Amino acid sequence: MSTLIRVIDRISDFFGMVAGLMMLFGFSIVLIEIFLRSFLSRTLYITGEYTAYIVVGITFIGMAYTLKEGGHIRMTFLHSVLKGKKVIFLDILTSLIGLIFFVVVTKITFDFAMGSYLIGSRSMQISRTLLYIPQSFIVIGSSVMVLQFFGEILKSFEDLKSGAWKKREIETRTTLEE
Repeated sequence: MSTLIRVIDRISDFFGMVAGLMMLFGFSIVLIEIFLRSFLSRTLYITGEYTAYIVVGITFIGMAYTLKEGGHIRMTFLHSVLKGKKVIFLDILTSLIGLIFFVVVTKITFDFAMGSYLIGSRSMQISRTLLYIPQSFIVIGSSVMVLQFFGEILKSFEDLKSGAWKKREIETRTTLEE
C-alpha cells in the first residue's frame, strides 16, 4: 500500500511542477507582451486568451499537489472536538466526499472536452485555439485530484493501522492553537 501511496504522491508532485512551469510560461508571455507594447508598439494578440487558459490550468493541474501538501483551506472545528481514531475516520469521510465530487467533475469535464474535440470547437479569438486543449487541463487536474484523494484515504488507513492517529491528533491540536 505504501508503494501505491508513493506513486500517487509522485504523480501529484509531477503535476505540481507542471503547474509551476505553466506559471512561468504565463508570466513570460505577459512580460513579452509588455515589452512589445512598450517598446515596439506591437502585440502578441494571444496574451489575454492564453493567460486565462493558463490560470485555469494552474488551478486544476496544481490542486492535487496542494492537497498532498496540506495547502487547501480546511475547516478544523470538528478536528478540535473529536479525539483519537475519530479524527482519522473524519479525514477518511471528507476524503471520500472529495473523491466522489472529483469523479463527477472529471466525468462532466471529460464529456465537455470530448464534445469540443468531436465538433472541432475553436475559440472566437484570433488564435482560433481548439478548445478541447485548454479544457483538457480541467480533466487532467480533476483526474489527478481523484488519485490524490484516494492516496489520502490510503494514508489515513495506514495511520489507523500503525497507530499514527495519535500523532495526527496532536498535530491538529497544535495547528488549532497557533
